[in-house]
Amino acid sequence: MNTMKRIRILSLIAVILYAASTFAQFPERTPGNVEKYKRICREHIYKDMKGMYRNAGGALKYPFLAPGSSQYLDMLWDWDSWLSDVALRQILLEKGTKADREEALKYEQGCVLNSLSYGGMDGWIPIWIERDAPSRKDMLSKRNPWKSNMHKPCLAQHAAFIVKNMNGDAEWLRDNFYTLQAFVDKYWNYHRDKITGLLYWETDEAIGVDNDPSTFFRPQESSGSIFLNCMMYRELLAIEYLAKSLNMIEIGQRYKQEANLLCSSIREHCWDKRDKFYYSVDFNLLPVQKPQVETLQKGDFFLHTGHPRTYDCLIQRFSVWSGFLSMWAGIASPEQAKQMVEKQYRDTTSFNAPCGVRTLSPLEKMYDLRASGNPSSWLGPIWINANYMVFRGLVNYGFRDDARELAEKTILLLGRDYERFGALHEYYLPENGEPVLNKGFQNWNLLVLNMAAWLDGKEMVTEF
Repeated sequence: MNTMKRIRILSLIAVILYAASTFAQFPERTPGNVEKYKRICREHIYKDMKGMYRNAGGALKYPFLAPGSSQYLDMLWDWDSWLSDVALRQILLEKGTKADREEALKYEQGCVLNSLSYGGMDGWIPIWIERDAPSRKDMLSKRNPWKSNMHKPCLAQHAAFIVKNMNGDAEWLRDNFYTLQAFVDKYWNYHRDKITGLLYWETDEAIGVDNDPSTFFRPQESSGSIFLNCMMYRELLAIEYLAKSLNMIEIGQRYKQEANLLCSSIREHCWDKRDKFYYSVDFNLLPVQKPQVETLQKGDFFLHTGHPRTYDCLIQRFSVWSGFLSMWAGIASPEQAKQMVEKQYRDTTSFNAPCGVRTLSPLEKMYDLRASGNPSSWLGPIWINANYMVFRGLVNYGFRDDARELAEKTILLLGRDYERFGALHEYYLPENGEPVLNKGFQNWNLLVLNMAAWLDGKEMVTEF
């Protein structure tokens, strides 16, 4: 082989190796890169804003917001539409005209009104509604509404977010406010353990954090999910605000009382003094029963009567990201938040990854980064809504350096996704940011704009 040919081959190999290393390398977190990818995110998101808009039709009587990507193309989802709307309002703040905001309002309100149109006196509302969905009556003919999961407790939060942005005008909601109360009351009255005061999932189906091991494949009504309870606490505060906005002061006070009770229950039963973290709890315990005296025979002996069980639930020590929702919701005390950040959040062997917050610690035996669509995988991959909600908790409690780091990681992750593929994905690998599934997924990913605004010291739209 002649010298020139050898040089060309070696040069080609060098180019290939460089390209491969560049492809696999996550961008360094420098001011220049953060600004570059911030700009890329904004350019794409501003351009694609109306990609989430869907017109009314079929079972969906009102226009609404859809998550995006082919898998969720024409469906209304519960917490997806709420968090997408928080991002949409940031876009409108930064780039929207008055006409844009007026146009968007009907899609925002439609998310809430479509869900409430499937509500009723029993309080059950479906988790998602497709355009060709059957009627509510047909849905309930195939399921027991008292034994199945329903719309996550973020419907009042979504409505409150819209009302707050309308300067307290809740009149558009008045005719449906009873249905919203029935929904919140159903959670409180029928999906709550009366001894501990904590809420539980009926089943492990469609819980939002799909295969969270504290609920996934566990017995029905056994999981006192920290995710569910933190969401419900904020839901009670939101419906209190809505009641006051409609001049129903006494009704609002009742919901405030329930919020306070739930907060106390979460602090009592879900905080782990050993690990300095908030966990889900397990209700799957045998009942404590008295011996039936009338059936006693001479010489009968009953186990456990001398010292029966005195605890009402067991902490599930699974290191799941949703423990940080206690900071997002404002439940954690300042001291607890400090301990959580120092011991849990900053641990790079556990939650703290180069691309954000691992949804499950790799120290758990269930940790698994493989793609999964049914259920979606929450066993470790990076989800942007998790990054955002943990970021909000860090900001709430004054951990600004940690919040800045997480915001910058999220910007690099999504900006690089736009740069390479021209679109975002549903979730990502924690170490190098490689996308795992569903190209074209927008949804709560657009909350990166809210994080970028905070970094720049500009007004940041936040959820109620």
